[in-house]
Amino acid sequence: MSKIAFVFPGQGSQSVGMGADLLDVYPEAKAMFEAADKRLSFPLTELIMNGPDDQLKKTENTQPALLTVSAVLYTLLEKQGIKADYLAGHSLGEYSALFAGGVLGFEDAVQAVRERGRLMEAAVPAGQGTMAAVLGLDANQLSTLCADVSKAGESVQTANINCPGQIVISGTVSGVEQASKRAVEAGARRVIPLSVSGPFHSALMKPAAENMRAVLDHLPVQNAKIAVIANSTAKEESEADEIRHHLIEQIYSPVRWTESVERLIELGVDTFVEVGPGKVLSGLIRKINRKATTIQVHDVQSLQNAVEKLKERVS
Repeated sequence: MSKIAFVFPGQGSQSVGMGADLLDVYPEAKAMFEAADKRLSFPLTELIMNGPDDQLKKTENTQPALLTVSAVLYTLLEKQGIKADYLAGHSLGEYSALFAGGVLGFEDAVQAVRERGRLMEAAVPAGQGTMAAVLGLDANQLSTLCADVSKAGESVQTANINCPGQIVISGTVSGVEQASKRAVEAGARRVIPLSVSGPFHSALMKPAAENMRAVLDHLPVQNAKIAVIANSTAKEESEADEIRHHLIEQIYSPVRWTESVERLIELGVDTFVEVGPGKVLSGLIRKINRKATTIQVHDVQSLQNAVEKLKERVS
């Protein structure tokens, strides 16, 4: 029997005004936005709705903003009887998946990603680390290339293995520049420097990971009611202790998104519901497996459309 996975987007999918119509239609959405504001002692809702964009793009703001909108959308899907067989999220989105799986309470998840964003920002001085997307090169080839550059004294590694032919590298500015140059020489179709505030998902994030351990140690983490695919292992997990460990590991390890989607397909998933702003994950999933069905849920209309489609599947 075919199965459904809910997948949750990460940083880069945010936009000013996301979720605005949900506030107008659903009282529970308003209640969750207000709960996030209260937990953070910060007008997060105002920032999401009205910007400015440069403030929303700050990692410490982006992370709780995206999680809040994704969590609201998931809650509305669940209220209408739509359930997932498996869950996964891209980087930050893993926290949204863990909320959906009952691992973290909503307010605890909002607080956790706010702290995660701050710690990631603080781990490497501004201007010393960066990331770049490499198009058209094999993952193993690129990983070997990055290892060679790192042996020469720099620090660079694969960070997001998004889909065949699209891999993000992360490290010191010089390391990423050298690896980018060598990637082009090795046959990469294109290398795109990313506008990010740090070398996320690289070894340079280990100080942030250690500090995040203290944050997670003070939050209640439950066993998952729905199995979540971990970014760092691309395997399903449900035990609280292993989830806590992998959330720390996730900060400095590659996001194994291609393998995660392939694992979900192995488990019988043929329909992926992207729960949150944007369509980034749907595009990546279709590049990984053209036969997969993707459905986006990001506002009132798409939520209603998704509920109709998914109820037809089980009727």
